[in-house]
Amino acid sequence: MDPEDVKILIVDDEFAARDSLTKWFQLDGYKVDAAEDAYKALELLEKKPFDIVLLDIKMPGMDGLELQERIREIDPDIIVIIITAFASVETAIRAIKAGAYDYVTKPFDPDDLEHIIENAVDQRKLAKENIRLRAQIQQLNNFDEIIGESPRIKTILDMVRTVASTDSTVLIRGESGTGKELIARAIHANSPRRNGPMISINCGAFSESLLESELFGFEKGSFTGALNRHKGKIEIAQGGTLFLDEIGDVSPKTQLDLLRVVESKKLTRIGGQHEIDVDFRLISATNRDLEAAIKAGKFREDLYYRLNVFTIFLPPLRERASDIPLLAHHFLKKYSASIHKNIDEISPGALDLLVNYPWPGNVRELENAIERAVVICRGNRIEPKHLPLQQTAKTFGYSQQALEAVEKEHIQKILKRTNWNVTQAAKILKIDRVTLYNKIKRYGFSKPEKKIN
Repeated sequence: MDPEDVKILIVDDEFAARDSLTKWFQLDGYKVDAAEDAYKALELLEKKPFDIVLLDIKMPGMDGLELQERIREIDPDIIVIIITAFASVETAIRAIKAGAYDYVTKPFDPDDLEHIIENAVDQRKLAKENIRLRAQIQQLNNFDEIIGESPRIKTILDMVRTVASTDSTVLIRGESGTGKELIARAIHANSPRRNGPMISINCGAFSESLLESELFGFEKGSFTGALNRHKGKIEIAQGGTLFLDEIGDVSPKTQLDLLRVVESKKLTRIGGQHEIDVDFRLISATNRDLEAAIKAGKFREDLYYRLNVFTIFLPPLRERASDIPLLAHHFLKKYSASIHKNIDEISPGALDLLVNYPWPGNVRELENAIERAVVICRGNRIEPKHLPLQQTAKTFGYSQQALEAVEKEHIQKILKRTNWNVTQAAKILKIDRVTLYNKIKRYGFSKPEKKIN
């Protein structure tokens, strides 16, 4: 969220405090209102929405704790930060236990206050993202976002339905771009935790120290730059689902810390002294060979068994080629609408190119190819010239003709090995029978006649 999108309400009976806080936040670009007592604050809260309320504990009439309860009735997603004197820190802690985000003490330290607000803004952004995700739950409940009718996809959907109703830990495996996060979201959306948050973190995108901070959080002063208390992703996932993508990239030290949390359902923030109870469902994903990593001493075997309670393997796109037309038309509809173009068809030649391309980047690469085609297409039909596949093939060091030759030879060998049993050959090739029949027709194969002695 940009500062200009954040609305802050300051409630304090001291004019000097209200005035200085208002000026500080306005200089930072925030939209700020102020109220001298709880009653004025309630009037403002009824008239307009606020993201953050800075609330003084001790005020004449209705005190801060009572106003905090009223705020939660109006909008439970508003972040409340308590303003207190050193003498009433215990009261502030009571407010935090009642749902306040944090507290600041008078006199204010501008740097501390700035970091608290920045963290609060991040949490508000996360809350709004969760609201958006909840709005998508009904779609995911029907698995509308998981496109495919191949036997492999139908099996995966059955597995998702089975495991979603449990609280079991799930490990999703497959190449990059196969849709691991989409499957994780489908499991969450169909689980008893669907109304809780789903928190995702790409473990491969952080260094060891940054990942620890992101996962476990930290206390103020625990290291250089820790200017304020910070809740980690595990803590924020309370009551919901934590999705750890690229779990195979986690360092051995972080693996051990994560194992302790998974086993005990308790965590200690970096620099903290107290354990915090956490309740979350863990889903992880990887494109790495974890078994090989265990043998090489790079992945803990005990953590592997904790993660590997229920495993879902996602096939690469080249192994479910019959789904490519469905996916291509899905993305065509999506990007034609978003780019405001009237493109409603993919030519037979373009579709043939899509079906026979090996898709090293899987569904993500297919989506990017269709989006690009929609952007450059001038008519109402996608043609082969609109697809970037020939250039991509060169980038990966092969040509379309070479790939087709390899595929043709491989299929021919499998058909010969199975004595032209199409069902058995399709199973070995990990494609459905319809796709195999199409390839037999495409390559001009003919079943050898039986020799009569």
